[in-house]
Amino acid sequence: MIELKPLLLQKPQLTLAVAESLTCGHVQARVGAISGASEFFLGGITAYSLDEKVTHLGVSRAAAKRVDCVSAEVAREMAQGVCRLFGSDLGLATTGYAEPSAKSKVAEPFAWWALAHVRRGRTVALLSGRVECPGASRVETQIIVAAAALTELAEYLWQWRGSV
Repeated sequence: MIELKPLLLQKPQLTLAVAESLTCGHVQARVGAISGASEFFLGGITAYSLDEKVTHLGVSRAAAKRVDCVSAEVAREMAQGVCRLFGSDLGLATTGYAEPSAKSKVAEPFAWWALAHVRRGRTVALLSGRVECPGASRVETQIIVAAAALTELAEYLWQWRGSV
């Protein structure tokens, strides 16, 4: 994985906030484990329920309810919402199913990650992607998705820094 800290601290320096559902703190723990994280990491929120996603992150209740809070759209709204909540330049979000769900007709764990990049008050990039985790346990899924989201963040920053 590309190292995050140097990419975040180059000029212009960027800040990061995280909104998690499926990963339940795994992304924040990995970011917080970086020496000097306080120079760029503003914090995060684990919003597991629909009400918390709506209240704290501004997720559309109707849209999220239709998809049981699991979609690219919900992940993107979470990423943008965490930028607003913390006043960060970057918002990274995860939502998904950590294990199969008969009720939701989900046979294998999967998740959506999203990244919002805000500059001067407007969103300049809003990306999302899906991570498949066939056969993975609940915790394995959380770890896989956290790693994938952080890898996508690092790759985005590496490409963006090349064009700044």
